[in-house]
Amino acid sequence: MKVLTVNLGRPTPSAHSDATDGLTGIGKRPSGGPVRVVDPGPKGSGGSGLAGDAVCDLRHHGGTDQAVYAYAREELDAWEKQLGRPLPNGAFGENLTTLGLTVSHARIGERWRVGDELVLEVTSGRIPCRTFAGHLGERGWVKRFTREGATGAYLRVIEPGTIRSGDPVEVVHVPDHDITAALEFRATTTERELLPRLLDAGDALHAEALRAARAYVAKRSPAS
Repeated sequence: MKVLTVNLGRPTPSAHSDATDGLTGIGKRPSGGPVRVVDPGPKGSGGSGLAGDAVCDLRHHGGTDQAVYAYAREELDAWEKQLGRPLPNGAFGENLTTLGLTVSHARIGERWRVGDELVLEVTSGRIPCRTFAGHLGERGWVKRFTREGATGAYLRVIEPGTIRSGDPVEVVHVPDHDITAALEFRATTTERELLPRLLDAGDALHAEALRAARAYVAKRSPAS
């Protein structure tokens, strides 16, 4: 298991960006050198966890629970076959293109050591947006990506560190529940009846998903 490439994006104008300045950092390219990764701080003020990586719309992207986005090369390869076009590493706006990891089906709270120092923790799947669709230029992309459910995974930084393309990845902790990034994605998008199950993941869950699950349960609980 390893990181094939560490990918960074620069601010680029886009007609599909929801950022007030019309910029996006979704177009990521592999870095040729080491990259420092730290907790960027709360959503709304913190951007990417990777030094040199742009997050332009802080309302919806970046922050502690979305500090790093990982996507499996194996899933990119599957999309290449479906779309009939090449998808280089970073094509989905992922910071880490991995090999040998079941990223979309990693459990919430699962921890990965990348390289010698960095430890990351899975928080959620990725919900597609119109910037993602515009970046790829595929008609009906949001619905198609949602239907497929190969979401990749957002991660928070547990221990900061410096990483490089080619670094090994070790899964150092697997929680004993069965809530995966893909299941979290389904619960927060198309199958909201699954929301109560997310509570099994506890505080490891992305804070927004945890609030949604608690609100769903509270709304359906009998009045005392």
